[in-house]
Amino acid sequence: MTEKKKDGFDGQRAIVLPRAILSKYCSRNPLIAGAYLTDIGYYPKAKFHYRMRVQGIDQHILIYNIEGFGWAEVGNKKFLINPGDFFIIPAGEANCYAADENNPWSIYWIHFKGQTADAFIQTYFQRTGTYFGRLPYNEHRVDLFNELYKHLERGYSHDNLSYVNMLLLHFLSSFLFDPIFNEASSIDNETDVIHQSILYMQQNMSSILTLQNISAHVHISMSHYAFLFKKKTGFSPIEYFNHLKIQKACQYLQFTSMRIKEIAYQLGIEDPYYFSRLFTKVMGISPKEYRNKYISKT
Repeated sequence: MTEKKKDGFDGQRAIVLPRAILSKYCSRNPLIAGAYLTDIGYYPKAKFHYRMRVQGIDQHILIYNIEGFGWAEVGNKKFLINPGDFFIIPAGEANCYAADENNPWSIYWIHFKGQTADAFIQTYFQRTGTYFGRLPYNEHRVDLFNELYKHLERGYSHDNLSYVNMLLLHFLSSFLFDPIFNEASSIDNETDVIHQSILYMQQNMSSILTLQNISAHVHISMSHYAFLFKKKTGFSPIEYFNHLKIQKACQYLQFTSMRIKEIAYQLGIEDPYYFSRLFTKVMGISPKEYRNKYISKT
């Protein structure tokens, strides 16, 4: 009969935050009460690792496997877990999981709570229809985990816990928005095409760019580029370019004494009346009102 273990693996790391600390410094701290860690750990080559919770627990769980294999059952869904896979267990959900006996997994895991944490779980499921996911390896994600762990090792001061749990949101976002998180290392994919075109827009803020100009820069057809851009950003390329222009206009209005007509010219807009209408449409107030508003705050 094989031995089954909850923990006790060579090289393992784990911290379980005292419940009195969670109550005093986390759940009542408005800065981090939305999402905060309750437990965190790393189990390398966790042979015979096994957990079963018939009624679940009152925290959410995220487990990320970087090598080896295992399986997980969440609710009535069972997943085989390969390197690069992760799975989420919502609070209160029955679950069972185990490492492969011949090639056991190495997993990073966290338990976390809060209303923002609830929203993370709900949003992930709404977007994917599952509690399972697969990620390309990104060393920065592991570095974030290690920073969370390192700072928790230093104790439970108010400031330390606040810092750790604000960092937790960055860590969680890397699972929900992996294409953005992984953007710096993306090559020859849709995200990289969009990123390249946005950089092109930023570099040509004083120009009048057309859809043809931008799609030609990334070497794909106008129709396909427009479809990809809208899919990734929610805006058409030209609408997005105008948003960047208005963002730059806000900086000119706030930090320079340039006249509105001069700002329009700097942004490649020859008609200052059109610029004012565009600014008002995007920002909800006119350029003059925006400048007066922010001058009064300085």
